[in-house]
Formats: sequence, structure tokens, C-alpha cells
Amino acid sequence: MEMDTVTEQPTKPAAAPVRPKHKGSAQLFKNPVLERLSHTHIALPVSIFVATALVSLYYGITHGFVAGLSGLGLFLGGLLLFSLVEYLVHRYVYHIPATTPGRAKFQYTMHGVHHEYPKDETRLAMPPILTVFVASLLFFIFRFVFGNWAFGILAGFTFGYAMYLFVHYAIHVYAPPKNFLKVWWTHHAQHHYRQDEVAFGVSSTLWDHIIGTMPTKRNS
Repeated sequence: MEMDTVTEQPTKPAAAPVRPKHKGSAQLFKNPVLERLSHTHIALPVSIFVATALVSLYYGITHGFVAGLSGLGLFLGGLLLFSLVEYLVHRYVYHIPATTPGRAKFQYTMHGVHHEYPKDETRLAMPPILTVFVASLLFFIFRFVFGNWAFGILAGFTFGYAMYLFVHYAIHVYAPPKNFLKVWWTHHAQHHYRQDEVAFGVSSTLWDHIIGTMPTKRNS
């Protein structure tokens, strides 16, 4: 069941944090085709990255590039690499200082719109066209950098990407569970509603702990 959205004109990009709106969806493009393409159902990008991981694993195993403990190590290494890339991109790309109009527009289009409309579930992931492009680009980059190891590392990396998308979607769409998984909801809520300069990890708080960007505890 889809939720009705109220289309509003986008807030002008600005350096100051925007006040989150819990209803509606920003219009990013005047062109109706581009605007439609900027929305997606979460199942599509998640499926693309899961499929990429499975195909990479299958090819790696059948051709002898991924096997035994070494293959498991490559997969886990890819997962760890993704968690670091997730943190770095969120911190340094999505939250790039809006010091110029161009930077402000880039930041708002890439991520600021999500902070303004955190409940817009159609903009919690890249559209399928961009997802396919990113998955293909990752393959060529990993193949060039890691050689035959790429199939195991890429499988872990893209599986981590899919899990990140699912976790991020669940955090924004579903109520926090009453168990240990609630830590994800609490951590990301701190980033959105209290301290957007910290808590950059979504699928994991590992790098926030290591680098020192865990949110400070505040009394409710």
C-alpha cells in the first residue's frame, strides 16, 4: 500500500540545517521524466545489488577465484570495505560544506532533500538506472584494483550495499523494535534530529566508534 504524498516546491539549498518534514516530497527537477526517475521502490536497488553479489560469487566459485577460507575472507573484507566507504561518503560527500551555490545545490540534491523529507520512502535509494551504473562501475574498478580477488570482494561489498539500503529503509519506515536492533534506529535518529555532524554510520556504528563521531548522550 503506497502512501499519498504532497508535492511541494523544494527548499532553496542553504548551509543551515533544514527542519525535517514528515509528510510530502520535494520536487527536484522541472522535467517530469527526470523527476519521476528520481523516485524508486526500495526493492529494486536492493535486488540489483543482491543479484550483483550472487552473480559475482557464482562466477568466482565456478572459476576458482573464490573458495574456502580465502573466499570467505574476501567476502568479509568486501563487507568491511563497504562499511568504511559508507561512512566516508556519508560524512565527506553527502555532508559537503555548502560554501558555494554549486555545492549547496549538489548537497541538497544528493542528500539534503533526504534530511528535509526523511519519511519520503521513494527517495531512500538511488533509482534503478543509477544503481545499475554504480554496480557496473564497481565491477570494473574492483577488477582493475584487485584482479581475480575482485569477485569475492565485490560480492561482499555489494551485499553490504544491499543490507545498508534495507536497514536505512527500515529505520525510516518502520517503528523501532523493542530489542537490541533498536540501536540502529536510535543512532540514525541522533543524526537526523539532533546532531547531523556526527553518527554517519547507518548499517554499522563501527567507524563512528573508531573515528570518534559517536553522538554525545543527551537526556530526553
